[in-house]
This record gives sequence, C-alpha cells and structure tokens, in this order.
Amino acid sequence: MENFQFFSRISDLNKKDQDLIYSAQKASESSYSPYSRYRVGAAVRLTDDQVIHGSNQENASYPAGLCAERVALFHIGSSYPNKKIESLATVAKRAGESDFKPVSPCGVCRQVMLEFELRQKTPIRVILQANDGRWVIAQNAQVMLPFSFGQDSL
Repeated sequence: MENFQFFSRISDLNKKDQDLIYSAQKASESSYSPYSRYRVGAAVRLTDDQVIHGSNQENASYPAGLCAERVALFHIGSSYPNKKIESLATVAKRAGESDFKPVSPCGVCRQVMLEFELRQKTPIRVILQANDGRWVIAQNAQVMLPFSFGQDSL
C-alpha cells in the first residue's frame, strides 16, 4: 500500500501533520449538527502554511447541509483561488463525547478533493484516523476515489 502511510499514534506523525489534526479537532467545535449530533472538523494546509478550517453544517432539509471538507475547500476556492492545497485533515466525534472517532470523507467530498487536486496539478495529502485507531495519510486524493469522475469523463 505505497499510496498510504500508517501511524500507530498521532505522536508518530510529523509536527505539521499533528498540528493540522489539532486544527481540525478545534474546527469541529463550530459544527452545526443538531440532527446527526456528529461533529466533523476539517483543516486544510495551503502550500504557504496558511490553515483554513471547515465544519459540517446541517439543515432540516438534509440535502442542503454541507460536509466539513467541502466547507473548507469551497472557501479556499472562492477566497484563495490561486493558492495550492498541501494537506487536508478530517476528524469527527459525537456531541457530548470527548473522544474523536475514526472518520473518512464521503464520496462527494472525495470527488471535490480530486477536482481541486486536478485543478492545481499537484497532490493533496489526506490525513484521517482509520477504524483500527491508526492514523492514515493518503499521498493524494485520487487514491481515495478509484474509478473517479474527471474532466476526461465528460
């Protein structure tokens, strides 16, 4: 699995990646999730080391909500269209609980990450916690979405 790196503990990651995870954890505090009670936070590091945050925002009309990853990515697309993304970390926990749970971006978020990656012509590293508690770094968004849909599919 050369496209993925696995780490037993968060302390095994480099400091920049640890800080990005902690930023994602902090971002989860702004989650508006009264329906799922599932608080998701995302932090995206740009190549200039600026960090942009996003959290999931739900709506009583469920399809109108937006995942944390897309909140952050679309903010970057509209506010920093010429900057490149280096890494994205995503975390989640249930409301009222202190421990973060393993989480992986949904398929729509993976598609959006891929579009950003293709647009900027450089890989976006994706950091998340796996079901077994280890931390995983995908070397690019494309490996997280096999058989993806891109410009060549149109």
